[in-house]
Amino acid sequence: MTSTRNPPTNRVSLATDARAAILARARDGASGSVPREVCGVLAGHRADESSGADVVERADPVPNVAADPRTEYELDPATTVETIDALEAEGLDVVGFYHSHPESDPTPSPTDEARAGWVGYVYLLCHPDGRLNAYRWTGERFEELRVARRG
Repeated sequence: MTSTRNPPTNRVSLATDARAAILARARDGASGSVPREVCGVLAGHRADESSGADVVERADPVPNVAADPRTEYELDPATTVETIDALEAEGLDVVGFYHSHPESDPTPSPTDEARAGWVGYVYLLCHPDGRLNAYRWTGERFEELRVARRG
């Protein structure tokens, strides 16, 4: 069900529960003696003609298997595939991915840019203090999106 049929837009609608779950995980990841980035899949619906925005209904956690989780993230491949299969079975789309920056601003790092691979999808970055920003990967760069809360 993950779809590319609708054109990308410059905004994303984020459900209140999804936002809360993302930030709770970010705070949990930052609370250890060594802070670590957390990550996951954004599930919902890609941009449609009525709203003109990607809609994130929930955020499913995926383990970070990066070599240095303090400063980078890598979604566990097997868990990512299982998560995507499950959400598609529920009729949801992959809207994008999220991860935290526990010790820096929630903006894409050079590592984030080098590893981005899902063209047209949302990459949401957050900080444990509640800041969060969303971007769309164009294949060459991240374009900032306006984040609207919903529900």
